[in-house]
Amino acid sequence: MPVAVGDTARLRKPHPCGGHDWQVTRIGADIGLRCLTCGHRVLLTRETFERRVQRILPPAPTTEEPSPNA
Repeated sequence: MPVAVGDTARLRKPHPCGGHDWQVTRIGADIGLRCLTCGHRVLLTRETFERRVQRILPPAPTTEEPSPNA
């Protein structure tokens, strides 16, 4: 499963805080995740991560302010 640092992953079971969405903070043999609801950090093995992930969410569209010189 292709995953990159900064991606948002939705896991199958909610975190005890109620959040389903996690930001990927580390890639390697282990996957580092940070809960987007409470900020809790966890490390999962790649195998466990791939079993628990429901889907990788598309990045949120960024709205940039037009420069005042334009």
